Amino acid sequence: MRVLGLDPGTAIVGFGLVIFDGQSYQPEKYGVIRTPSKTPLPHRLLMIHEQLDELIEELKPEHVAVEEVFFARATTTALAVGHARGVILLTAAEHNLPIFEYTPLQVKQAIIGYGGAEKKQIQQFIKNLLRLESIPKPDDAADALAIAICHCNNYRLQSLIRPQGVVSD
Repeated sequence: MRVLGLDPGTAIVGFGLVIFDGQSYQPEKYGVIRTPSKTPLPHRLLMIHEQLDELIEELKPEHVAVEEVFFARATTTALAVGHARGVILLTAAEHNLPIFEYTPLQVKQAIIGYGGAEKKQIQQFIKNLLRLESIPKPDDAADALAIAICHCNNYRLQSLIRPQGVVSD
């Protein structure tokens, strides 16, 4: 299974493609899409769309996993990230890819088994699990890999508990 994990943002979108064979994980490519801070929001969103479209064409994911983002205090940031998430969801839908969304808590629980895990713990675990020489930088790329791995774990678990012959949405 080829899973593209995405960590949404307007300045930086983290991405990470993980190949999962049911037992082991292989990172194929990870990094970030950056947009210039002085560029108007509509143009930044267009940049995200165009670059993500190219990534999907290049990487050929089978699933897309996107982080659901919740902000309690920073409503302006939440709105901007919401715009970026909308573009990400639209771009994946244009490619007819199944889209799965996970909260930060779900990602932490799927990776470490504890929702209160620190970001550094997650990053170190990702480094070790994917047999990388160093923790992926910037943090957004590491987060995207964690989201992809979360989906692999969740999808595998769902396939194990789903009765044989039952089709689910």
